[in-house]
Amino acid sequence: MPQTLDYLKETASQTAGPYVHIGLAPGAAGFKLYETELGWDIAGAEAPGERIHVEGLVIDGTGAPVKDVLIEVWQADSLGIHAHPEDPRFAEVSPGFRGWGRVITDFATGLWGFDTVKPGPVPGRSGRVQAPHLNLWIVARGINIGLATRMYFPEEADLNASDPVLTLIEQEQRRSTLVATREAPGRYRFDIRLQGDGETVFLDV
Repeated sequence: MPQTLDYLKETASQTAGPYVHIGLAPGAAGFKLYETELGWDIAGAEAPGERIHVEGLVIDGTGAPVKDVLIEVWQADSLGIHAHPEDPRFAEVSPGFRGWGRVITDFATGLWGFDTVKPGPVPGRSGRVQAPHLNLWIVARGINIGLATRMYFPEEADLNASDPVLTLIEQEQRRSTLVATREAPGRYRFDIRLQGDGETVFLDV
């Protein structure tokens, strides 16, 4: 029988410290280490599809923008194919499409944003189609465990109504926290509220 080491204690958790940007986004922290910052090019110039810009704020429980956030995004291409070997259609992914990005908020305003292509519908489990969406992961000081959420597109109302993730959210008002605002053709606003009224739905993944 293996011996149980009862004297070992759980390692203390810690929020993302002030050096997270130096390690993950050094250019934003003032360190010009790379010619091209890792994670800025989500969809290469050759990738087909509608080019879009997404921006927003991460807002704390007092209504103030959080100004030291790092956000990672994962998405499918315009045909709903992920640039990952576990996608059965991986060999057909759009040329130059990476499907992953990393951005940080502006240290002065808290605004974050990125350019990409609008994703297509994605095949889900049991044959259910997932509406076009972006997967977002948020980390900052004060957040012990990174927060995962999604951003959906308001013009995809029919697909949103049957999306297997959105339909898990019983309250329509809460469901709306995952739907962006279309400010102009190709431009979307998506504010992420960490606490309080209109708190964004976060996913246990």
